[in-house]
Amino acid sequence: MDKIRVLLAEDELSLAHIVRESLEETGFEVILCANGEQALLKYREKKPDILALDVMMPKMDGFEVARHIRETDKLTPIIFLTARSQPKDVVTGFESGANDYLKKPFSVEELVIRIRVLLSHNRLLERPKPVNENYQISNLIFNSGKNTLQQGINTWPITARESDILKMLCKHQHEVIPRKLLLTTIWGDDSFFNARSLDVFITKLRRHLQADPNIQIINIRGVGYKLVW
Repeated sequence: MDKIRVLLAEDELSLAHIVRESLEETGFEVILCANGEQALLKYREKKPDILALDVMMPKMDGFEVARHIRETDKLTPIIFLTARSQPKDVVTGFESGANDYLKKPFSVEELVIRIRVLLSHNRLLERPKPVNENYQISNLIFNSGKNTLQQGINTWPITARESDILKMLCKHQHEVIPRKLLLTTIWGDDSFFNARSLDVFITKLRRHLQADPNIQIINIRGVGYKLVW
């Protein structure tokens, strides 16, 4: 079966790359565009199954891109991604031809669910099969689908939230992941409450990873976290 092709138009590059990688990990093919003109060009060239458009983009905003598409295509689903949350903006979005409207900051998990719903036969969510991905962390094996860590013959569980954080750290091993990106990707926003929750889960993950003293989750003060071994 061919992969679902998602056209993602987002001019904030750090967010765009995180969202693209997360969607690709979920099994989608992603066409990444940095502005509205490029999004319209790639839409005509690649014929994606669905579009996720930032509203505030250079050269051509998401509303205008959607209007151009709807002149000839009434069926391809369009989701707007935007920090503009006033009722008039939401109305403008739907009048431009949107099928859904996701307010920033959002979790990638929610975006994935909305994509699946819009592309499902009856617009109802179909339960996806879990993807079991193994990551070698020094002498530990992390299974992101089963939410487990293994060392030799010993296996122990971690929570789903711990698994989400560890998966992001593994995907960017030896790189600093900004706290804000962790929070907005996993929790959907970077509120004080969620930031405190992140600190608690990082502490718990460190305890799990103590089975191998070579593994460290380093806190880069004021920036974010880095997984090293």
